[in-house]
Formats: sequence, C-alpha cells, structure tokens
Amino acid sequence: MIIGKVVGSIVSTRKNDNLIGSKFMVVEPCKNMAQSRFVAVDNVGAGIGEIVLVATGSAARIGCNMEHSPIDAAIVG
Repeated sequence: MIIGKVVGSIVSTRKNDNLIGSKFMVVEPCKNMAQSRFVAVDNVGAGIGEIVLVATGSAARIGCNMEHSPIDAAIVG
C-alpha cells in the first residue's frame, strides 16, 4: 500500500477492453517514499489534490473487482 497525493489525471483514447470506463489518475507518493509519480486506476472517485491510499500488484486488481484487467496500481481509499 502506498499513501500519495493525486496530482493530475490522464485521458486514454485507446485502452484494453477491460479498462473502458475507468478513470486514470497521476499519484505522487508521500515525501518519505523513494518512488516517482505513477498512474493508478481510480475506483473511488478521487479528485486532484486529495490524499489517497493505493494498492499495487495483484491486490490492485482484486481491490477493483477486475481480476482479469491489466492493472498494477489502483486507488482504493
């Protein structure tokens, strides 16, 4: 799990069929994390400037109920 701040959004005109209707957000991890910004699927309706909890890996797919989708990071809280 990663705690971060939503700093932007991304629009994708072409994507995997399992991701149609999903919103993508750019997340910046908290200062103490040695990780750069990344893209996460937004499953909770987060907005720019909000602090969020992000699941990564297989937990991201399970947390979104999208086990067969190519998701590596998902905003879950």
